Amino acid sequence: MTIAKHASKLSLPQINPGVSTVLEYLIIKFPYVDADVWLQRMQGGKVHWHDGTCITAQSLFKPQQRVYYYREVENEPQIPFKESILHQDDHLIVVYKPHFLPVTPGGAFVNECLQQRLQQKTGIKTLQALHRLDRVTAGLVMFSVNPETRHCYHHLFETQQIHKTYQAIAQLTHGDKIVGKEWQVKNRIVRSDLRFRMQISEGKANSHSVIRCLAQTPDETDTTKMTVKALFELNPVTGKTHQLRLHMQTLGWPILNDKYYPKLQALSADDYSAPLQLLAKKIEFVDPITHKCRHFTCERNLLLN
Repeated sequence: MTIAKHASKLSLPQINPGVSTVLEYLIIKFPYVDADVWLQRMQGGKVHWHDGTCITAQSLFKPQQRVYYYREVENEPQIPFKESILHQDDHLIVVYKPHFLPVTPGGAFVNECLQQRLQQKTGIKTLQALHRLDRVTAGLVMFSVNPETRHCYHHLFETQQIHKTYQAIAQLTHGDKIVGKEWQVKNRIVRSDLRFRMQISEGKANSHSVIRCLAQTPDETDTTKMTVKALFELNPVTGKTHQLRLHMQTLGWPILNDKYYPKLQALSADDYSAPLQLLAKKIEFVDPITHKCRHFTCERNLLLN
């Protein structure tokens, strides 16, 4: 059993959803966590209020109060790939995240995540991720070091002042000749019936990406000899969950080794030899503290070979 070293927290909603106790709310809030698990955590003193007072099965629901709890998993996977710090100052840390490593705790991961690794490596306990990358995506992630300036960087993301560039590789249909072409993809992305998967919906567009084809492998006459692949550059204008993966699917070229799109594959162990071919390559912005242009680039590239 692996127990999280740091507590997770949530704020109880202002409007009571029809429950009497905190336990009843947690059961509704986390439908995939068995009620017995919450009872065991409470009995072990692993659920408490902001002041440290333990929450029991009889503790009454208190609107807008914070609840702290410690996540547990039976067997936490260990990701055999290393992160690397590209930049560090008094306000920011920019780091390369490898494929398969989550940015923050979630699912089967409680301690094996990028944020926890960086806190241990740097000794900075206030360090906090400013944005997310999917666990299966590699590339650049920005972390806030100073809580007093954190809101300045959050504002950049909220107002779309962070310019990000990704690389992706997809399989083409024989006969496609698309090098140098560019697409503006705009559509509406909403959550599907499966909470971890998104989908394209009718209605006003809430997502926008600019996608270009940089290169592609030769298209052999004998289609049995070779798979045709292409390297794309992707610039998300908005930042919806799984946006780039869905926008590549929209164009008819889903990203190579994607287990979610276009078809959800059966749950299986990570295949480290076949990572999702998506890389967060560059981040550019005007620093709200120094007012200077900042450019960070990952040395790694996706390869067509």
